Formats: sequence, C-alpha cells, structure tokens
Amino acid sequence: MAAEAAGPGLVPAAAGKVKELALVLQDEARRGGYSSGDTVSGQVLVELAGPLLLRALRLEATGRAWAAWSKASVRARGVAGRGVPGPRREAEVRYLDVRQSLLRQPPAGEDGLFLLEAGKHEFPFSFQLPHEPLVTSFSGKYGSIQYCVKAVLERPVVPDQSVKRELQVISHVDVNSPALLIPVLRSQEKMVGCWFFTSGPVSLSAKIERKGYCNEEAIPIYAEIENCSSRLIVPKAAIFQTQTYLASGKTKTFRQMLANVRGNPIASGSTDTWNGKTLKIPPVTPSILNCCIIRVEYSLAVYIHIPGANKLMIELPLVIGTIPCTGFSSRNSSAGQFSVDMSWLALTMPEHPEAPPNYADIVSQEEFSRHVPAYSQPVDYEEQLCGHMFAYIQEFRFQPPPLYSEIDPHPTHIEEIQSVSFML
Repeated sequence: MAAEAAGPGLVPAAAGKVKELALVLQDEARRGGYSSGDTVSGQVLVELAGPLLLRALRLEATGRAWAAWSKASVRARGVAGRGVPGPRREAEVRYLDVRQSLLRQPPAGEDGLFLLEAGKHEFPFSFQLPHEPLVTSFSGKYGSIQYCVKAVLERPVVPDQSVKRELQVISHVDVNSPALLIPVLRSQEKMVGCWFFTSGPVSLSAKIERKGYCNEEAIPIYAEIENCSSRLIVPKAAIFQTQTYLASGKTKTFRQMLANVRGNPIASGSTDTWNGKTLKIPPVTPSILNCCIIRVEYSLAVYIHIPGANKLMIELPLVIGTIPCTGFSSRNSSAGQFSVDMSWLALTMPEHPEAPPNYADIVSQEEFSRHVPAYSQPVDYEEQLCGHMFAYIQEFRFQPPPLYSEIDPHPTHIEEIQSVSFML
C-alpha cells in the first residue's frame, strides 16, 4: 500500500495492514502547556485494514536537557588550508522517563503475540509528570530541553512503527515575588578622548521599576544622560538574551538582541531625560535558571553610541516570568518611586509634633501676671514665618522638647520661670 500524507501526530500508512497510527493529547490546545505534577492523558488511535499480529504497543514519555558543540577546528600540521575538528563536548540531564504497555488483552498464542481485528482501535493512556520542578521547554543554539510522548507499534518481521508528539512544559515564574519587584538602578561615567586630548565626560544613569516582567509587557525606562563631551551622542536601549551551555567542564555562550529602541541625539553640553520610555518584550522563552547545563537569562542594556569611542553601556538584569504582576504590586512600585523623588520635602516641611502642655498648668496665675504685660502687641505672623520663627521651627524639628516628666510643675526659682517664658 502506498504511503499517504499524514497530519500532526499521524504516521503515513505503510506497506501492510496498518492504515493509521495517531497519538492525540487531551486538552492540549486549552492548557497551552504542562507543569510539574500535571496529568498527561490521551489516546493512541490504530486503524487496521485487516487482522494484525503485534508484539507490543507501548507508550514512552521522555524529557531531557541536552547540550553539545564541537571545539573550533585546528589547522592540521603539514597540510595547508585543512583543519581537523576538535573534541566534541556533550552533556545530558533526564527529567522524565515513563513506559507503559497499552495492550490489556492476553496474547493470542504461546509466542506472546497479540491479535488486533480490522477496524479502528483506541488505547487510552494517562501518566503524571514528576512533582519535582521541571525545566521549561527550550530550543537554543547549542542545546535544547525537550519533552515528548511516543507510541511504538512492534510487529514481527517488519520494522517498528512509531508516532511522536512533543509536550510543551512550563516552569512557572511568579513576577510578584519580592525579589522581582525591587527597582534596579545603575549609573556609569566615561571620559571621551585619550591622553591630553580629552573632551569631557559622558554620564548615564538608568532605572527600571522592577526586575521581573512577562511576555508582551512594555518596560518603562527612566534614564538621565549628560553630555559634557564635544561630540554628538545617541542613547539607545535593547533587550538581550544570553544562552549559557555547560558540558565537559567547559561553557559556551550565545547572545542575541531581541528588541531595541533609540533616543534623540544629544548635542555637546546638553542633557536628556527618559521619563518612562517604553520597550516592549517580544514573545520569548521564560528565564531558565534551574537547569544545570543550560541557562537562559535576560538583561536590559541602556547604552550610548559615541562617535570615535567605545560605547558607554550599563546592563540591568531582567527575569522573564509567566505569572504577570498584579495591579496592587504595580501601584506599590510606583508609590515607592514617588516617595524617593519627593523625599526632599522632609527637609523643609516639619512634621506635626505633639502639642505642648498648657502654660497655666505649669505657671500659676500670680506668676503669669508678674511676667506678662497687661496688653499684647499685634503679631505679624507672616513676618515671623519669613524671619526668626522659621529658624525656631527648624530647630524645634531636630531638637524636640524634653519629656513632660522632666519639668517641675511648681518651680521655685525665678530663673526657671523666665526660661520657660523665653521658650514660649
């Protein structure tokens, strides 16, 4: 029988009596991915044109992280223009290994073969993923992290037939964790020029509200750029992905830019400020930090292109998560930024201190009439606030009055009473 075209999870009908071999996963489209402890269930579909003897019909579920690369080729001695490949470095870590037999009926004969009648057959299966934290599925430059389910149909004499489906596994990262909600701030300065021909420094400060973000989120960038050099500079920002592989005690790194944004040119002697310039995160794999041979990390780089000199760059670490930040956490982050920016008000606006005790409770009426004139002069409050009174307010803020228990309620010396009236 000629081979036929097959869709996802199907095997073309080979020469023989097997018309179709398919593997179907339940709720795959609705779930979008599996996590640790989830149950994977589905059916293996077999359609036969006639009776068929089988040795086995089994299900295999595997998951592994794999990294491999070859060392750069070296020039062969005595042969110009040729090279020989260096040693190949490989590493593998297994996370899932499940095997199940899908045939429940007894063998048809003493040789251990099973008989399936013609028609369509469904073989349900179900297994649970390990409760230990799994690593997110990933395919990179020098390695991959893959999970798959495979159904194998063993027959006597002829080769085995199999069909395979890939499982998308996600290790969830909650952006609302305290470590990912803290702001990240960096600053750096660079002197443009060399030796005695320096033209001046270029300074850069950048900040993001939090460390954790999710796919499709826009990152507000706050930056201050000061150009004291004699050159025209251009500020930029970009999101980078860094893949790190470990095998045979050696590491291999691959770095790529995912998205970028450009600011306005800054002339000599000028400054520029980014008050929340946004950079959107493209659809990427979440950060992978729990695999011993593959790591996927992200960073936000804010840098300045300086003509005729190396760029000035600062990198802010990012963690791409799967559980987005809630509105409450976002408001807390914005409030924290506001309090930092407005902290200078605390130096000029005194807090409201506790009211002092009534003067009549400390000084008797007789002593009060002895030291207070019969009439009081009109008080110009506006002049006092602009003059010496403001100094007393500042002094009162940083030097609070003594505790009431330290004041004698019945003074006996006229000097103490005079000092009290002077303070008032």
